[in-house]
Amino acid sequence: MNASKYQLAVSADTALFMLLAGIIVVAVLLAAFAWGRRIRARELPPPRPTEQPHLPAEGAVHEVREYREPEEMPHDGSRLLPHELKGSSTHRSPSQKPPEDEDGDGSSFGSGGLGS
Repeated sequence: MNASKYQLAVSADTALFMLLAGIIVVAVLLAAFAWGRRIRARELPPPRPTEQPHLPAEGAVHEVREYREPEEMPHDGSRLLPHELKGSSTHRSPSQKPPEDEDGDGSSFGSGGLGS
């Protein structure tokens, strides 16, 4: 049996290089850890429980739902210039009932219809 095929030859230079590479990697990791600790020490501490936000005296603020209508554009063929436009493109609808489906098509996703 010829054992020379299976023998791994590592020269002294290669072993020294691997040892130095390992030491350099460990030194870089330790330096990064120390640098991170210094940065963390300069940050503000987390707020104390007394500094946390509290609910208003009236209780939790709830969502307000309202139906909105778009601002009408002129239908007389004229156009509005940018300085004539209002700040908001919608306003509160006088009727707060949900809009009716005009074409009678449910049009909701997964309604089971054939689609149109």
